[in-house]
Amino acid sequence: MMKSLDVVILCGGLGKRLRTAVGESQKTMAAIDGRPFLDLQIDYLLHQGFQRIILSMGYHADEVKGHFSQKRNGLTVEFSQEEEPLGTGGAVVHAKKLIQSDSFVVLNGDSFCDVDYASFFQFHQDREALATMALARMNVKEDYGDVMLDEYSRIIRFQEKVPADSQEGWVNAGVYCFQKGIFPFMPMQERFSLEKDFFPVLIAQNFLGYQSAATFIDIGTPERYQKAQRILRKAE
Repeated sequence: MMKSLDVVILCGGLGKRLRTAVGESQKTMAAIDGRPFLDLQIDYLLHQGFQRIILSMGYHADEVKGHFSQKRNGLTVEFSQEEEPLGTGGAVVHAKKLIQSDSFVVLNGDSFCDVDYASFFQFHQDREALATMALARMNVKEDYGDVMLDEYSRIIRFQEKVPADSQEGWVNAGVYCFQKGIFPFMPMQERFSLEKDFFPVLIAQNFLGYQSAATFIDIGTPERYQKAQRILRKAE
């Protein structure tokens, strides 16, 4: 099932908050036991059955492209390179010309969630969703997208970067399944954010939340990067 779906990985961010830990390097190339974080993501996607990946690149694109330009068994890698920062939403639109499948997956390159993709996609497909967001349960929701669902798993509220004193709840795990019909609903401007500019207005459509018990890890700050190293080393 997964081999028929394209995956777009967003790995073009500037990563300013992480520079004290990884320097000027592209943050998705931050090392975990000597291997780029992005390597671990792609290995997991291969294990789940995906065969075609599109790397959406911006900042230090040559670093990413150089590492992944060599062929890997069972994997096709395409490159979508933006000349200037387009935001997470603009990056997806820029990659549109390379997307071949009617349903496709989008991932944040600086986070990892070991979601069961077959179950995730089946959920999306069975409910004929336009878009589905994987959700993770978090104790602290600071700096994450806070999500509220109705009884039918439809997202009825999406709020990016909620206050630090929020209670435990469902957060955006940075994993999405979209139909190609999503593009007409996106903002007209070239540069925009999925989280801030698109998801709040997508609530009026068939936009669902997939509640997962999967582990959610991101490396957006030095503290989270250190935590990710501890967790992922144990998992290997």
